[in-house]
Amino acid sequence: MELEITDDLDLGKIADSGQCFRIRRLEDGLFRFVTGDKVLYIRSLSPGRFEAECSPGDWDGVWAPYFDLKRSYSAIRGTIPAKDAYMRRAAGAGSGIRILHQSPWETLVSFIISQRKSIPAIQSAVELLCERYGDAVTTPYETVRLFPLPAQLSSADTEALAGCKLGYRTSYVLDAVARAGSGALDMDGLGSCGDAELIERLKEVRGVGNKVANCVALFAYGRTALAPVDTWISKVIEREYGGTDPFPAYGAAAGIMQQYVFYYALNHKSEY
Repeated sequence: MELEITDDLDLGKIADSGQCFRIRRLEDGLFRFVTGDKVLYIRSLSPGRFEAECSPGDWDGVWAPYFDLKRSYSAIRGTIPAKDAYMRRAAGAGSGIRILHQSPWETLVSFIISQRKSIPAIQSAVELLCERYGDAVTTPYETVRLFPLPAQLSSADTEALAGCKLGYRTSYVLDAVARAGSGALDMDGLGSCGDAELIERLKEVRGVGNKVANCVALFAYGRTALAPVDTWISKVIEREYGGTDPFPAYGAAAGIMQQYVFYYALNHKSEY
């Protein structure tokens, strides 16, 4: 079906933004997104016009919330004050990025895996995990493996998971699986927690520190007031802001600004 989306939405920039590791570019400008047991194929036809291969019900119920389409990102970009020239530059370069509302479980495991790995290496490890343990969904284009649920990973041992290129993160994933299986970790229930409590509850999982917890809070629970700080963001804070974190000044849009900055920094590595 054809869609008209007048606000910021750039599929390529979202794919390169580092917030989701299962987006794939296919032929003829087609992108594949997966969340839960749903698979979307979507392409841009022209500015503001898109072709999406899904039912209207799935678009309204799954994919429009996934792309955070009720929020005006162009309006948010317009609130950046002139004095913050770097943020304006980053937001201009990142225009089209949106915060994806992903599966909490997938986001937690993916960002546990992400520690000290490049984006291609993270993608490879996540795909191996899906191929070995996830359910198969056949589409007109391909067979897609869904991200495995805790129950599907519960039979995996250390050696098997390590074979998915998880390295030292294997024990962290196993701890998350055990906690989810016992009920100590209720990914859906955590959605009712406030930001501070959510971060602390996520940090109960072995290997989850502030950065991973903030990524999960932002990319799975839509906590856009939170801005994860990784190596690239730390470099920007030091180089562009004299060591003073600029994100809290943006309030509920802090996490959105973080994504613009992260994308900009990744594409201007020579500056850092």
